[in-house]
Amino acid sequence: MNLFTQYGEGYVAIGQQRYDQTLIVAPKLIETCWTTHAAATLDAEDFAYLAEKIRVFGADVALLGTGAKQHFPAAPALLAPLLAQGISLEIMNTPAACRTYNLLAAEGRKVLVALLV
Repeated sequence: MNLFTQYGEGYVAIGQQRYDQTLIVAPKLIETCWTTHAAATLDAEDFAYLAEKIRVFGADVALLGTGAKQHFPAAPALLAPLLAQGISLEIMNTPAACRTYNLLAAEGRKVLVALLV
């Protein structure tokens, strides 16, 4: 099972592997480089891609880690692809997203986290 073992400025680690790019992580999935945007510039395509990943994985909890600080989408309409599928996205800073993901994954929940590192 994928669990975060470290995080710091500009990186996260899953097991012994360190990542310094954007990630989508689920208990049995790691996908790197899901976006090239910073939190403030995430666009409709980023959220549509994320909605599709959540749907395919069947996550019952979806998290977005937005870096060192919590950043909400520039426009609420950007969340439309998620809302259309009934997906709720919890937005928090990346350290909080890593901790929350670990707790939920350890409970056996179908959790997926998208991280901006």
